[in-house]
Amino acid sequence: MTVFRPNDNNMHGAFGRIPEIGDDGARPPAQDVPIIAQAFTWRDPASLPAREWLYGRNLIRRFVSVTVAPGGLGKSSLTIVEALAMASNRQLLGEWVAGHLGVWLFNLEDPADELDRRITAAMMHHGVNPDEIAGRLFRNSGRERGLCTALQGRDGVQIMKPELDALATEIGARNIDVLIVDPFVSSHRVSENDNGAIDLVAKEWGRLAERCNIAIELVHHTRKANGEAANSESSRGAVALIAAARSVRVLNRMTDDQRAEAGVTDDPATFFALDRDKANLAPPGKRQWRRMASVDLGNGDSVGVAEEWTWPDDFDGVSIRDLLAVQRAIAAACEAGSPPRSNVQAKDWAGRIVADALGINLEAERKRITRMLRTWRANGALIEVIREDAKRNPRPCLEVGEWATQ
Repeated sequence: MTVFRPNDNNMHGAFGRIPEIGDDGARPPAQDVPIIAQAFTWRDPASLPAREWLYGRNLIRRFVSVTVAPGGLGKSSLTIVEALAMASNRQLLGEWVAGHLGVWLFNLEDPADELDRRITAAMMHHGVNPDEIAGRLFRNSGRERGLCTALQGRDGVQIMKPELDALATEIGARNIDVLIVDPFVSSHRVSENDNGAIDLVAKEWGRLAERCNIAIELVHHTRKANGEAANSESSRGAVALIAAARSVRVLNRMTDDQRAEAGVTDDPATFFALDRDKANLAPPGKRQWRRMASVDLGNGDSVGVAEEWTWPDDFDGVSIRDLLAVQRAIAAACEAGSPPRSNVQAKDWAGRIVADALGINLEAERKRITRMLRTWRANGALIEVIREDAKRNPRPCLEVGEWATQ
């Protein structure tokens, strides 16, 4: 690995004086450090320092996290709202925040005025006042000043040490806790399909996180998914980036079937899911959902802003009294010699009784009713039994199990 030091005319020296190696306290290159086996010494577990999570279970000091998403889904809007949440110490999307944090958004695609539109719209929508983030939120546009941490040429990969030093200088000067780079592919000039090259680049980001005691989030694109749901292995290019990250989350657009199941078919907004696909330092998280709201800036522009959205609960508005009504209707059908069938395709399916008892639309809520019946069977409120039909054929039917009590 070689280190490239640009001259004064090179754009990558634009942060100002480039620090020499070591003049900021950084450790020397790894090849200059002798290899000495370090003996493990037992310590009281309670005395070990806890991991410093900064935002939910996604961002942690001294580590790199990756967000993987297809283009145009809302990942930039998502990171902007998350940056506002961290700078203002508010749970704007329901995620835990460690406190008032310094956050640096380095967007390498959009012009500065577009970033300002998006940040302003997010502040308006979430009710964030300027004084809540003053001195803690920073934004840079790659249109004004690019970012290149590595080059690849005939001699292999060249790590741009001055570029990383310049970032470290600004991080220290601005008291940055979190650096968000969007997108990762625009922060280097190496082949994104070269695992060795990407491994070097990813680990340099890790060294920067360690050196500056910050969390770094790299926003990355997926390859063409051909309609299939994405996961961490769907990320574009070499898998070395995912391997180097300690937390990887994946964004997926809500499918048509999911929209129908959730009952949002008439809502034109974009809905997308967040899945923590790789979580080396925390248990896997529950799927989260986000919705893109449209915010009118008052200048003729409308801007999409990410907001928290919760998947509807099948039992929203359903009480114990409602369950009792369903059980009584099923018991009455059984006493009349017509036990309702458990098969959703049957003409006398038990779901019809549920729809009538609760006053809901059978066709529109068929999937929901199916899940409700499955839950009631699982908790014993209903049981499946075999009963003969009019032709003496055995059929699975539902009867009341344990009666609900007020």
